[in-house]
Amino acid sequence: MLWPGHGNQTTEKLKTAVLISGGVDSAVVVHLLKERGEDLHLFYIRIGMDNDEGDCSAEEDIEMCTLIAHRYGLPLDVVSLHEEYWDHVMDYALRTVKAGLTPNPDMMCNRMIKFGFFEQRWGKDFDQTATGHYATTEVIDGVKYLATAVDPVKDQTDFLAQITYDQLKHVIFPIGNLPKEDVRRIAEEAHLPNAHRRDSQGICFLGQIDYNDFIRRHLGERPGPIIELETGRKLGEHRGYWFHTIGQRKGLGLSGGPWYVVRKNVDENVIYVSNGYGTAKQYGRTLRLDEMHFISGNPWEGAEGPVDIMFKNRHTPHIMRGKFTRTGDRQWVIESEQDVQGIAPGQFAVIYDPQGHLCYGSGVITL
Repeated sequence: MLWPGHGNQTTEKLKTAVLISGGVDSAVVVHLLKERGEDLHLFYIRIGMDNDEGDCSAEEDIEMCTLIAHRYGLPLDVVSLHEEYWDHVMDYALRTVKAGLTPNPDMMCNRMIKFGFFEQRWGKDFDQTATGHYATTEVIDGVKYLATAVDPVKDQTDFLAQITYDQLKHVIFPIGNLPKEDVRRIAEEAHLPNAHRRDSQGICFLGQIDYNDFIRRHLGERPGPIIELETGRKLGEHRGYWFHTIGQRKGLGLSGGPWYVVRKNVDENVIYVSNGYGTAKQYGRTLRLDEMHFISGNPWEGAEGPVDIMFKNRHTPHIMRGKFTRTGDRQWVIESEQDVQGIAPGQFAVIYDPQGHLCYGSGVITL
């Protein structure tokens, strides 16, 4: 049997580390690779001990992972990266939020935890690491590239766009060429115990913890005014600028909406909003990027002038066209062909080829 996402197969039995979470996606990865005849070892990454913040669903997840391991007669190791996660992911998230910017902990988690510390300590002992991410890869002229999944709604390349080339070379995404409904169908046909388990809605490893509760626990509250940008009229109060991001509509507690956050004054703890779905204040066409990271190298090295790209500035199936111009060592500018909603400094803009298939990398949106 050919495994989704791969063409010519060899009979070589690869030693594969499989990162499983207790969800249906990684369970189907195990099923497909086991059918393929690979030599599998399962790993569950734990980032907290019992009752620790951020790990509240771990026991249920581990129980499900244990069922999958027993079902296929495979070894399962529960490995802890608790300190590394808090030092490198949550510290980054809290520092970014406190600075009035918008973090992406999922992206940092993939680079630093799943494909970083895990690979350095355990994954390096295997021929490859498999995950349940919705993504694919392409090899062009001997260079491996991250590429989008078949299912645009589930595509997770925008969460993977900070990984390194060495990390990409070692990873495979066995379900990237499958729509989500096919993943569910395979799980049902294989009678997997989590075939109907709901997908996680948490942020990376925050699990069931509400994001605002997490921020409140670490940064507290700091009440301040919500001001209508156009009139200067005070509409209400917020509990701290760090609870809000540019482009946000929900959670403002204002009547007569929709209201959108369009600006923040961190020094004075002021949130500025604008009214209406069509308010021009929530849109822009220019995205300035710093710390641009190319996964497989800069495909336009030496090119002069703007190049055609597609890009995202948030996790969405919608991908936009634009021109991409280098302005410094790691500084670039995107000029979008259409209005972009909620351009939030601190967030990542993810860069794709003109067909929207190859994911070249990402940069941090600046003011």
